[in-house]
Amino acid sequence: MQLMSEKGAAGGGLRERKKRATRAALAEAAVRLAAEHGAEKVTVEAISAAAGVSVRTFFNYFESRDDAFVVVDADAGARMRRAVLEAPAGLSPLEALRGAMAAELAEAEQQHQLWRLYAEVLHASPHLLARGVGAHMAAEADLADAIAERLRRVGDPHSTGPASGPGSGLYPRLLAAVAGAAVRTSMDHWSAHQEEAAFLDVFHEVFALLAAGLPAPSA
Repeated sequence: MQLMSEKGAAGGGLRERKKRATRAALAEAAVRLAAEHGAEKVTVEAISAAAGVSVRTFFNYFESRDDAFVVVDADAGARMRRAVLEAPAGLSPLEALRGAMAAELAEAEQQHQLWRLYAEVLHASPHLLARGVGAHMAAEADLADAIAERLRRVGDPHSTGPASGPGSGLYPRLLAAVAGAAVRTSMDHWSAHQEEAAFLDVFHEVFALLAAGLPAPSA
């Protein structure tokens, strides 16, 4: 899931920051209204009013009402792709991807309630859930493309194979999918054990296990 964070909204010029903040406010208003009333009962007018903007402004950011529920932060994918490509050449693809994701998830603990509401809204509405799954798959494919491009650019010595060849297309796809599963696992575990560790500590522990090849825990 991609939620707008204060960190994400802080980049760029003043105009860009205002645009990101408005998009984030509309998405959050949509999710909170849907969690309270049910997505099918929430109108564009209600979302706009809750965010303090006009209906016309709403359609400057989203093509339809449902987009506000699903596309929570359309810029997050672009930021992660850029971070993967700009990471130091000495980092493995997994390390580059971990860093990109950690930057986006830096405020996950503060966003936790909204994440939970978002999940509830999607699971309560089959057509929104389907759109959410589609958006997730598209984001995963974009990350895989970034990983593949990184391998082509730097010829990463940490990869399990050459930057070109029969397995080169499979590796980026698998890494993007596994990383997505690692984020979900981190969030699920942290949600159930919030008093034991900070979210980013759990996140980095999960990625350390991946980097080690998922060794079986000692008895």
